[in-house]
Amino acid sequence: MHHAVNEGKQSGLYEYKVFGCLADCPPRRLVDFYMDLDFRKCWDRYAEELYEKTYDGKEVVYWEVKYPFPLSNRDYVYIRECREMDVNGRKIWVVLAQGVSVPLFPERPGIVRVKTYEQNLAVESDGKSGSKVYMYYVDNPSGSIPSWLVNWAAKSGVPAFMKDAVKACRNYCRT
Repeated sequence: MHHAVNEGKQSGLYEYKVFGCLADCPPRRLVDFYMDLDFRKCWDRYAEELYEKTYDGKEVVYWEVKYPFPLSNRDYVYIRECREMDVNGRKIWVVLAQGVSVPLFPERPGIVRVKTYEQNLAVESDGKSGSKVYMYYVDNPSGSIPSWLVNWAAKSGVPAFMKDAVKACRNYCRT
């Protein structure tokens, strides 16, 4: 897996791009793994709370992310959609997520709401038994994020998270 982190000095936006191959994880398993919020709570050490509720006919996700002391945790409220597509004979799964504001999930005291959030994921077969993956992620975590945390995320946090995700995906079995 390769990743890039781009910190927006003036906009406050942080942009992450991840691409690579998972040689031993077929696309359908990878997508099921990615969409399984209950399983994510088992392996993602930064997920404080993570669940879906229906609002206005759509599944809305609430996700609280642990931040290191002395920073406040961040939370996200978003809708997501997964589609299987046929593009010139290639089967590609696309997951789109977009931050939303709904009264079902009001802001909580002591937690900073991330209001700008977008994530796009595309997965296809590598032609063998694995997957090719591309992910684009952007958010504005709001508040003052110290440079030490940005540097840690770029050098250690994102790579460690990806390593944990790959390991969890290899062990994933949809029930």
